[in-house]
Amino acid sequence: MKRITKQVKGNIVQLTIADSERWYIKTENKIDIYVPSITWICGHYPKGIAFYKWLANKGWNEAEAIKSAAADKGSKIHQAIVNLIDGQEVLMEAKYPNDDGEVEELSVEEYEAIKSFADWHKEVKPKVLAREEVVFTKDYAGTIDLVCEIDEKLWLIDFKSGQYIWPEHELQLSAYRHAWNTTQKKQISKTAILQLGYQRNKNKYKFTETEDKFKLFCAARDIWQNETAGQEPLKKDLPLRIKL
Repeated sequence: MKRITKQVKGNIVQLTIADSERWYIKTENKIDIYVPSITWICGHYPKGIAFYKWLANKGWNEAEAIKSAAADKGSKIHQAIVNLIDGQEVLMEAKYPNDDGEVEELSVEEYEAIKSFADWHKEVKPKVLAREEVVFTKDYAGTIDLVCEIDEKLWLIDFKSGQYIWPEHELQLSAYRHAWNTTQKKQISKTAILQLGYQRNKNKYKFTETEDKFKLFCAARDIWQNETAGQEPLKKDLPLRIKL
């Protein structure tokens, strides 16, 4: 049983169970308030024929292995980018925790993706307002990769290390935007996906503006509620090993 707990902000904890199930838990007045993650909800939106063709071609086991490797890759790249935004250097031999918390050296592919972010940053010169910002509503929560000003407009940008953008990604950004705009004075007017280590152009990155699809996110949330009715995170602590 995979169960990873991560302190993400002050009194907010992120709890991941069995790869796909993810909760955000906020403690207020000694009471735990838990809501599903935006990415978990969006995962219930139909992925489209292109994804199912890819899945049929790869097979379930290979697809799950690719998914796990992509999660590790994305986790390390995200952490390195946070370091860059905070003014630190990222060395080629740097080590970062993967999605399971195990520390690994950066691969060449991961390092190239990190460099592509630096190249994009140098080209665009965004004014960073927030990075790894947790948004928490009564219905859902999530972590925004980047909020910045570009040409005097406020953008919400999500980093992806994959070569494809799936429909659920647009729903994800719409939910982040809605959560931010209901709690912050400065309103986000633009959302985009920044693909890093992109292999189909010479820049090695691709910046794609996305549309507001919050209504579709709400539909995905209805599906999530139906599929997970009564489901709650495990509230009691369990030992990592059992022995007589």
